[in-house]
Amino acid sequence: MITKRLFLRSAMVLAVVALSGLTLSAAGNSNAKVVRIIQTNSAGDNVHVIDPATNKVVGVIEGIEVNHGAGVAPDGSRIYISDEAQSTLDVVDAKTLKITKRVPLSGHPNNIAVAPDGRRVYVAIAEAPGGVDVIDTTSLTDIKTLQTKGPIHNPYVTPDGKYVVAGSIRGKSVNVIDTQTDQTAWTLDMDLGVRPMTFSRNPDGSTKWIFVQLSDLNGFAVVDFATHKEIKRIQNPDLLPGKSEVTAGADPSHGMAVTPDQKTLVVCSRENNELFAYSLPDLKVIGRAYLGGKGAAWVTLTPDGKTAYVAMAVTNDVSAVDVKSMKEIARIPVGYVPKRNTTGMLPAQSAD
Repeated sequence: MITKRLFLRSAMVLAVVALSGLTLSAAGNSNAKVVRIIQTNSAGDNVHVIDPATNKVVGVIEGIEVNHGAGVAPDGSRIYISDEAQSTLDVVDAKTLKITKRVPLSGHPNNIAVAPDGRRVYVAIAEAPGGVDVIDTTSLTDIKTLQTKGPIHNPYVTPDGKYVVAGSIRGKSVNVIDTQTDQTAWTLDMDLGVRPMTFSRNPDGSTKWIFVQLSDLNGFAVVDFATHKEIKRIQNPDLLPGKSEVTAGADPSHGMAVTPDQKTLVVCSRENNELFAYSLPDLKVIGRAYLGGKGAAWVTLTPDGKTAYVAMAVTNDVSAVDVKSMKEIARIPVGYVPKRNTTGMLPAQSAD
């Protein structure tokens, strides 16, 4: 019995030592990464990096005039920013937040998308005739331009990485391109200009629906990926009592995201100055957050889907919204006319 007790005590000591070693190893792990929100400022020359744990700006990328889209390499080593002033894709070291290269593009860019495997960055070319430039991230060169119907405003990569989906405002089209062949798989003509999009997934990871925001529509269309057809059009709810409509221009509803658990779609409404939450797949309104700033222009989610970050282009700040309660929990000052934002995992020792 005594021998058994001594054995158990020794095992417990060894377990504690092992756990301590793991803790110390993790603490000193140079590969550790942290969640960051990358916020572009379309009327400035800097990009802000926000820590969602504190809702504070912890880094600034300088020297990118009229920055538009942002994306983060899956390994966290780089941040990619489309540079409208120089018509380049600017490559930023994620540790130092310094520009390391500017890749010339085929024309004036808008938004960008990074492939899930990190091997390519897709850049929307808004200058006629338009298209999507393909950047090889190993050589950091523009290797081709994918043809589309009309100039492109926003490109996306489907969650499974199999397709690039590019929307055209002037072409009023959704262009779906096979990433293996770089050939157009199908095109859907819409009655209005195509603006932001996002996706829901099937259980096997393939794309189920494309949610499409359209010019002059305070809402969105639902496109079935398998049949290539619009199956529903949703109008965002009316204004809250006592609230006034915010002048929104041609895109009253701009910016959407689906939570990682595929249960909720969040939708910006510039016109209402709100963020709406819709349940999936039934698309019923389950919450709405009235925002303290103005000009809701884009939204990104933390990896756990718990917090949404809404770029407020009129008041030059970012609203943090708790998705469960649909309450604004913080307003974070950033640069001039913040629009596109994205979420990425950056090195823990990156510039703060």
